Amino acid sequence: MPQDPQTQKLNFSAGLASVSVAGTLVVLKLWALWATGALSIAASLADSAMDLLISCAGLAAILYAARPADEDHAFGHTSVEDLVSLGQALFVAASGAAILWTGIERLIAATPPDLADEGAGIAVMIVSVLLTAALVFWQKRVAARTGNKVVSADMLHYVGDLIPTCGAILALWLSARFDLARADSVIAILAALIMLRGAAKIFVASWHALMDRAAAPEVIRSIAEIAEIWPGVRGFHDLRTRTAGAKIFVQLHIELDGAQSLEAAHAIARSLKRAIIEAHPQADVIIHMDVWQD
Repeated sequence: MPQDPQTQKLNFSAGLASVSVAGTLVVLKLWALWATGALSIAASLADSAMDLLISCAGLAAILYAARPADEDHAFGHTSVEDLVSLGQALFVAASGAAILWTGIERLIAATPPDLADEGAGIAVMIVSVLLTAALVFWQKRVAARTGNKVVSADMLHYVGDLIPTCGAILALWLSARFDLARADSVIAILAALIMLRGAAKIFVASWHALMDRAAAPEVIRSIAEIAEIWPGVRGFHDLRTRTAGAKIFVQLHIELDGAQSLEAAHAIARSLKRAIIEAHPQADVIIHMDVWQD
């Protein structure tokens, strides 16, 4: 089922906003890192650099996934969302591991590194928080209206980014106010652990989707409840689902009265299909009709 133009436009706007914000933050944090030398800013910069790669890949995935099914991709192109998410997870994990290693080295060093111009660094981080919060607000609105998996995942990722960014502000403030330079390394390590945890969650979710894992239990239960009470359906079996990106593929066998006309049987199947799609707009539904046996 191809996306309508309004849905495509909203998803594209969210992806473009993500790329724009990530690019702006990379430039600002590069300058802040040069001015301060703070590892916590380096952690935040690495996260923003990963965000830029992820956002670019996400925007490409949004555009590609919106393409309708064709001869070579009869079930559409939405699996690209899961493939891109898998790559994103590996990038984030590598970045988090590098920050974690450097943070531990600095923490156990005999002399903590000197930080400079903490005020400038704090100013950049505050701008980063404001830009990220505005982006999250827009992505949340788009995800609520379109249900796009890439936009939703990107939104959650940027919500997680607010934590290390606020941590960098705290580290710079502690260094400037109390001369606690080691706080920078501690907060960078915590930020790296958060990045690794997020990467693991993204990787697992994408892996399951690429392995054709069934839809969430509540979705399967909802479909079964609709079929169970649908007028004209005497029973059902072989309810199967799989996910690909934002789509849910559903196959269902329903049992119908064999004495009724073929036209009446098809009418029941069509109405049931519409009801399932109305409850789950991202569903692609195939219904098989069998003769009910008493």
